[in-house]
This record gives sequence, structure tokens and C-alpha cells, in this order.
Amino acid sequence: MQKVAITHVAQSSGMESRESLMDFTYRVNREILDKAGLKRQDVGCIIAGSADIFHSGLSCANAFDWDGIGAFLKEGSRAEESAFSFIYGCMRILSGRYDTVLVTALVKGSENPDNDPITSFYGDPFYLRPTGINESVVAAMQMRQYMERYGVTEEQCAGVAVKNLGNALFNPCADRKRRVSIEDVMNSERIYDPLKALECAPKSDGVVAVLLASEKRAKKLTKKPVWLAGYGCSMDHFHPGDRDLLKGRLPEAAKRAYVMAGVGRSGKEIDVAEVCEPYAFQELLWCEQLGFCGEGKGGKWFDSGASRMDGALPVNPSGGVLATNPYPARGLYRIAEAALQIRGEAGEHQVGKPVRTALAHSTHGFGGQCHSVVILSA
Repeated sequence: MQKVAITHVAQSSGMESRESLMDFTYRVNREILDKAGLKRQDVGCIIAGSADIFHSGLSCANAFDWDGIGAFLKEGSRAEESAFSFIYGCMRILSGRYDTVLVTALVKGSENPDNDPITSFYGDPFYLRPTGINESVVAAMQMRQYMERYGVTEEQCAGVAVKNLGNALFNPCADRKRRVSIEDVMNSERIYDPLKALECAPKSDGVVAVLLASEKRAKKLTKKPVWLAGYGCSMDHFHPGDRDLLKGRLPEAAKRAYVMAGVGRSGKEIDVAEVCEPYAFQELLWCEQLGFCGEGKGGKWFDSGASRMDGALPVNPSGGVLATNPYPARGLYRIAEAALQIRGEAGEHQVGKPVRTALAHSTHGFGGQCHSVVILSA
């Protein structure tokens, strides 16, 4: 079977851009092609990770996005979850049909409505939507259940925001970066009890691109290829009322990725993780479900310092989604950041230890309805 490598990465800042969406997108795609020494006609296939009407605020957004990413009259496709666009690109190479694929995810959050009204459309129009449900409402219910079932404290959840926003100070592409205390987080506005404002991800701009190549081509394009080692995905029931919000499908997605990569479930073979945590407490819950610690032990594991930049398994050295949340693009941002850590090119937020294996995670839907896990290796 073919091997697939990430050969180059480019990303924009998550802060509000005054450029048009097309210029904003073009600049990042031009940067990655220049890094690789390629022109757009040299790339076999282009895959977009972008939302249509809701998160882009455009009808036929996929048609509008096509020019900016250089995909006009090129073979390609699009997925609204950017981790899916990444694996679609990988499969184009695994099939043997293409030896290079450019994957670009994008959104201009600054021009969109707020995320909560948009995510209310996830609910069915007859039974759920009239109740006022949205992603943050379900997250608040999930957080309350998590604390009551396992004794995780609000302060432990707030600590994730303190850690990640502090990490973001060292990431020039982060949207929200600041040094905050537990008290600052606890005293921030309660959005939906018990969720506080600083525990919820912002709404960011963002364009991120990764260039994928077959093994033969990758070795000509870069001296530091980052290989796809494992991938897993799993989706839960549509209605949140049909689910145990604390026992989702992430363990199954992780198991599939770990088996494919040949790594154990304990996380001991993973050097760094970029985890999609739109809400602070979810980083603790997802780390449990990724196998980094036992069920219900996320708070104590966090208190041990294991997930800090200098910990045994640094989690979100980039600042994560709490710092930068370009909604449909955030999964590909996690993959790009994991690749940069392996290449040793993460700049001031590069972790201190050698990174040979990294995990990238993405999720969407109410309370983590769907999860994707990507394992990358040197």
C-alpha cells in the first residue's frame, strides 16, 4: 500500500482579517506552493474543507472557495469537516491515482453569525430546535453530568483554559491569547451554567493548508516528511437524548487509529497531542476517552501536570481551539500543528522533548457526536 506524507504546512492567523475571503485564502495557498516549489498545475488534486451556507455565510460557498484555493478546473472535492477533507486527500494518494494532493480548510468567522445560532440548526426542526438547543447548551449539560458523575471540579475545568490560553501566547497564529488565572475564568460570564465565557472557544478566521504526497514524491519535495500512521473515525446517534453524553464514540475512533498505527492505547507512545476542545472541560473528557488516563480521572491527570508544555504528554501546545476556533477548519489546524511539532518547526510553542509520534483530534456535532483521530509519525 502507498504511504502518505505531509510535506509542507501553511496557516493564517486566527485573528480577524480585513482581506476578502478569496484573497485571504489565496495567500496561504500561494505560500504552501512556494514552499514546495510547485505551481497549482503541478498538484494532482485539491480538496477543500469548508462549510456551505451556515459557517461561511454564503450560498454555493464551495463554488466561491474554489478560486482562492487554486482548484479551478482541477480534480477535487470538499468536506465540511476538515479532518474528513484531510483523509479524503490521503485516500486519493492511497488509491495510487495521485501523487500530490493539496488540502485547504478555510472560514472567515468574523463575517459569520455567532456559532450558537448556527449550531442550533444541527437539531431536527420539529422536536429539538424549538427548545433553543445549540452546541453550547448540550456542552453545558455534558459538563454538569461530567462533574457530578466523576467529581471533577469547576476549577479543574477552568484550569484547561488557563493552560491553553497561556500556551497561545507563544503561537503567533492564535486568535485569543492571554495570561489568565483560575479566578479570572471562574468570574467570567456564565454563558450556560456551568459554562463560563473563558471556557468557550471564540469565533475565529482561519485558512490552513497541508500538501500531501506519495512516498516517492515526498522524498523529492522535503527532507522532513511527516507520515500518516493511523486514522479512525466514529459517529454517535443523531439525537443527544438517545446518547450517554459521557460515553461517546471517541474510544472507538481512537482504537481504530491506534491499531492502524501500531501504538498502544495508554498514550505512552504519543509525544504530543492536539485535541479539539471547543469547551475547556472537553479536553479532560476527550483525554480520558483517548486513553491518556482512566475513566473519570481527567481532572486528577490534569492536576498532575501531564498535559502541560513540559509534561509527560503535552496537550494543545498551540493553545488549541480555546485559543483559535475557525470552526470547519479547526480539525485541519490540529493536524497541521501536530505535523509542525514532528518537524520541529512549531517555533516558540515547540515542546521541549523530541517528537516522533503525534496525535491530532477533531470533533463536531452536539457533545462530540462525531470524532476523528489522526496519528502522525516522523
